[in-house]
Amino acid sequence: MTPESILGIFQHTLEVILMLLLVILIPALAVGLLVSMFQAATQINEMTLSFIPKLIVTLLTLMIAGPWILQVIIDFTQGLFHDIPFLIG
Repeated sequence: MTPESILGIFQHTLEVILMLLLVILIPALAVGLLVSMFQAATQINEMTLSFIPKLIVTLLTLMIAGPWILQVIIDFTQGLFHDIPFLIG
């Protein structure tokens, strides 16, 4: 294994992780922003008001995007296993 191949695998791994995290985090951040704007407009400072909607949106996102996330992880892992002979040979 050359250092270039290790760095290539590492870069691809980080890209996959970032892509999967953004799918989950962007909806939660958007809901958090909307709830914060609502709290600022109404001057309601309840901590659970921001936590519960973000939790619900995160769970819904995982339920909707879960099969796609699993397929991306499976494809990445199968690609790594498929490339093992080329990486060590």
